Amino acid sequence: MAIKRLLFLSFFFLFLYLKSVEVIGAILIGLVVVAGRERFKLLKRAVISIAFFNSAVSIGYLIYGLVEGIDPTHYLIYINLKVVTLTYFVFLFFSRVDPVQFLAFSPELSHLFTIAVAQIVSYRQTFSEFRLAFKARVENPRQFEEGFIKRVFFYFLEKSLKDSRERTLAMKSRGFFDGTSTG
Repeated sequence: MAIKRLLFLSFFFLFLYLKSVEVIGAILIGLVVVAGRERFKLLKRAVISIAFFNSAVSIGYLIYGLVEGIDPTHYLIYINLKVVTLTYFVFLFFSRVDPVQFLAFSPELSHLFTIAVAQIVSYRQTFSEFRLAFKARVENPRQFEEGFIKRVFFYFLEKSLKDSRERTLAMKSRGFFDGTSTG
């Protein structure tokens, strides 16, 4: 597993170092080819997972470029292609390597990973239940969708803040932050 960790970190930092759009594009194409039958599923996951954040950053940079009289085209292509390539690489890597085993060298990282996955699963289930309840109780969902999204967003924001405080206290009580945690 140590070799896989070393390869992952080497490729990840290599991708961060790259500046050429052509090279990054070629690497993305290579990764898509290597992915085999999973290629489009992984590409869809990568694009969806970064779409909101990248769109916000890209729009902000586009506006900045227009105000400053800078042509942002090359930078926008470069940064978005780099983020898609990095995200695709991470998804491809962890579709073939068990993340729990990958992080097994560090009890702290293993604990954090387990907590994060548990929270994701819990939040996904809760969101699915909210969505099903909304559809079952509302005759014309499109009419009330905006309000539903706002309420669900604020519910999860409040829940995540509360959960993070509780998890921090639980982790502190187990010595997680003072260097005395046990694996």
